[in-house]
Amino acid sequence: MENHHHHHHTTANNTNNTLNVKVDYQNEIITIDLKDNENNPPELEINHEKRLHLIVVSADLKEYYHLHPIDKGNGIFEQAFKLKDNAYKVFVDIQPKNIAYHNKAIELEVGQSHSVHHIHPLEVDTTFVKSIDNKTVELTIDSLGVHQNTTFRFDSKNGKPDPYLGALGHVVILDESAETFIHVHPKSENETVFETHFMKPGIYKLWGEFKFGEQVHAYPFVIEVK
Repeated sequence: MENHHHHHHTTANNTNNTLNVKVDYQNEIITIDLKDNENNPPELEINHEKRLHLIVVSADLKEYYHLHPIDKGNGIFEQAFKLKDNAYKVFVDIQPKNIAYHNKAIELEVGQSHSVHHIHPLEVDTTFVKSIDNKTVELTIDSLGVHQNTTFRFDSKNGKPDPYLGALGHVVILDESAETFIHVHPKSENETVFETHFMKPGIYKLWGEFKFGEQVHAYPFVIEVK
């Protein structure tokens, strides 16, 4: 019998409960292990049709993957995926019930050791029109300052994208060092307009994910917040 009473704890009782997140990669399988500090698996809310979204980026932010590992039970999720020899940062995007959780980068080294220190700085985009497989998207941004609402509007030149994970698109934003993670969903169900807030200036890379037919494309843009 599952005990349902633990759902009603006040937040005061839960502040000391943290989530331990481990990420491992062996034999072309990414394994995520989630346990609270009593070594129990957390209960996860469903967020955009999935309990767990896994964002994997190379340390230079050139590679970007949005994956949905399979729930194996007991807080273990697995994803078969071939990563190149590289240094990666992994973000486990979840909403655990009754546990405060901050989505921060987990470093993952694949293959021989890699020097992360020789990464070239990101170059800010001057054109905001990108095409992938003949599907073209144009990004317009109203303003890029700190502590104010920033609106990203994506115009697809090939008709409206298809719904993907319960929305018309998803936007993931990382700062240059891949420490700050922002996942934004559209403001409304019928337009590809996203709003967010930047807390500090700097160079950021964002990926607008849109689905056309069976294909999901992630359109990369590099921006500077003043």
